[in-house]
Amino acid sequence: MSWDHEAPFILRFTVEAEHIDALEHTNNTQYVTWCNETAWAHTTDLGLGADAYRSLDRAMALTKAEYHYLLATRLGEELEVGTWITTWDRRMLMERQMQIRSVATGETVLRAKLQFVCIEISTGKPKRPPKAFIEGYTPALIF
Repeated sequence: MSWDHEAPFILRFTVEAEHIDALEHTNNTQYVTWCNETAWAHTTDLGLGADAYRSLDRAMALTKAEYHYLLATRLGEELEVGTWITTWDRRMLMERQMQIRSVATGETVLRAKLQFVCIEISTGKPKRPPKAFIEGYTPALIF
């Protein structure tokens, strides 16, 4: 009952009433939201948040997402969302892995892989990442 990789960037969330679906567990889309929030928080922590993206006219845009739902969670449960950058191709591509664990049990409830491509925000077209991306994301890459 450990993290898939060492030293994750972690955010903690509590399952609230608005996260519960008709099956009385956390709605699948909520996990996607928590993964998105954690990925953005990690990116911002690396100095590459939304303001930096806009000023550089570059962004890492999601191109593929794969979520594996392993266990249900319920109202009041505390969860930790961990993330790592597992692939960083300095030409354009990045992969981020996510893991959600129950704080109470340590069990993994979700694993995800997210793939991104660097784009020019003004055109939406793929572009090589600027130096700031290389300097910001490269040190966060796990091996």
